[in-house]
Amino acid sequence: MTDASTSPASPEQTESGQTTHFGFQTVAEELKQKKVADVFSSVAQKYDIMNDVMSFGLHRLWKAFTIELAGVREGDRVLDVAGGTADLSLAFARKVGTRGQVWLTDINHAMLSRGRDRLIDKGFSLPLTQCDAEKLPFPESSFDCVTVAFGLRNMTHKEIALAEMRRVLRPGGRLLVLEFSHVWKPLSPLYDLYSFKLLPWMGEKVAGDADSYRYLAESIRMHPEQEELKTMMELAGLSKVDYFNLSAGIVAIHRGYRL
Repeated sequence: MTDASTSPASPEQTESGQTTHFGFQTVAEELKQKKVADVFSSVAQKYDIMNDVMSFGLHRLWKAFTIELAGVREGDRVLDVAGGTADLSLAFARKVGTRGQVWLTDINHAMLSRGRDRLIDKGFSLPLTQCDAEKLPFPESSFDCVTVAFGLRNMTHKEIALAEMRRVLRPGGRLLVLEFSHVWKPLSPLYDLYSFKLLPWMGEKVAGDADSYRYLAESIRMHPEQEELKTMMELAGLSKVDYFNLSAGIVAIHRGYRL
């Protein structure tokens, strides 16, 4: 079984000298974005199928709860950051109606293309843009709600991305972060077995890519735990931050407001 105690590996040399983590590896900051891009370009075609397989369909319930917590109403403006294949964007589009607007964004072209195609197949024509969450191309106070689902842990500078998402919120607007988190301790041994043995095996069988799903398991372990992420959101300027553990902490939804 992969074990964090044997990693991270020696950092790759960089011009800046700054390093970060890519799963259990230590890599140059400027290389992480490319490595993450390679992962999602590889899995884009089978991304939705693998979501159902690896979560046993639970991701649909997690996303449905996120949508309910968002409290989006007709006429609202919503930004779906790292929205990938557009699960949340589709649901929000139905809620905001013709008077509202939903923007789908993702840094990865392959994922964004899949999202665009799904939107068109479902009869929606939403604005979308390929962009870095750390440099959102929107004016301040543009949106009533911003969401990021299963994307924050892949970002190099999470604190910058959170501050950017807060910046584009209108006063009274809310940010929701749906992300894999830290599971209830008694379940850790079983969850580790699933993550480091079964998940890469499923990735190989279904998507033909064990390594990308091995990275997924490792990236979850490197992501801030629930209270730490709450503090990060507060430091980014968000207020009234709370969170909800789902499936014994396998995932958590954090919610914060711009006052």
